[in-house]
Amino acid sequence: DKAGIEAFSKKLSTRISTLTDEIFEAVGHEFNINSPKQLGVALFEDLGLPCKKKTKSGYSTNAEVLEGLRSAHPVVEKIMEYRTLTKLKSTYCDGLLKVIDTDGRIHTRFNQVETRTGRISSLEPNLQNIPIRTDLGREMRKFFIAAPGCRLVDADYSQIELRVLASMAEDQTMIDAFNSGADIHTATAAQVFGLPPEMITPQLRSRAKAVNFGIVYGIGAFSLAKDIGVSNKEAKEYIDSYMHTYQGVAAYMQRMIDAAKDTGYATTLFGRRRYLPELAASNHMLRAFGERVARNMPIQGTAADIIKLAMVRVDEALRREGLKSRLILQVHDELLLECPPEEVEKAGKLLKDAMEHVIELRVPLLAEVHQGTNWAEAK
Repeated sequence: DKAGIEAFSKKLSTRISTLTDEIFEAVGHEFNINSPKQLGVALFEDLGLPCKKKTKSGYSTNAEVLEGLRSAHPVVEKIMEYRTLTKLKSTYCDGLLKVIDTDGRIHTRFNQVETRTGRISSLEPNLQNIPIRTDLGREMRKFFIAAPGCRLVDADYSQIELRVLASMAEDQTMIDAFNSGADIHTATAAQVFGLPPEMITPQLRSRAKAVNFGIVYGIGAFSLAKDIGVSNKEAKEYIDSYMHTYQGVAAYMQRMIDAAKDTGYATTLFGRRRYLPELAASNHMLRAFGERVARNMPIQGTAADIIKLAMVRVDEALRREGLKSRLILQVHDELLLECPPEEVEKAGKLLKDAMEHVIELRVPLLAEVHQGTNWAEAK
């Protein structure tokens, strides 16, 4: 929706202009907000804010530094918003407008062999990193619209990596939680914090979620502490408690590291390999990286294999039924179809069925299907 993106871009420009004036007023003079060097001088010399981190070329003003200064001065919040909006405008609005083809569509290039995890990646433009976490970012999805007279049907795997982990680790506690239909993050929080599920607050659930996903990525106490805003000691207790609760997962993680050290590679459930020379490195940091990958590659890689298999099955099913609906985009654990209105229901059922039955695990695979005239509605 070219006109929609242009209007949104104008709206962003107006807000960016207001923020620029407010930032200049707070600092007392004009400067280049996009220059880390000039911004550092403005914050730490002109405004005298406490400096936590210096680099060779001056002061660090990265996202983490600004986050730490958020409460020190109202201008910091404005700078963070300015950065978000300028990135949204240049990368997404201006960037997407440049690549609209003569047929009014955007054609990305998919790469099968770019990522280490085995997922498909998307280039020129990258449609897999259209922001989704912020309201403004979600707004962008409204501009991806179905062809005239068609609708978009979207299906998303629910917690596929954790389901793969439960199944591959053969962890009975986690398998039981998924098979009973319990919310896995609430169930984990109840176990880790030793509380009944009805006493789990949104904050505790969100911490358990960070632990659940962190474990998949081989997170350590230091990184987890930073992610959820607790002390290192507390984060270590969460991880220890998690490993005690899900002992099958703990044993599986160790098995994966040992197997990768023996063979020199980690492998997915389907036998796809990732070689890990890092495991034999003399450098401790490199070895630790190798061990993290040995733990998470089988899980992430299997999830990547599953979505690729699902794409093949969905495509076969649509052709077999003689439907005009077509698969037009894959983003991580999500598949998007473009369908004539009369096929929406049937195509949605085929999509859900193909995704949920592509492989038999020890826990069910679940895909949630939605539809709409644009990507935001269909998500």
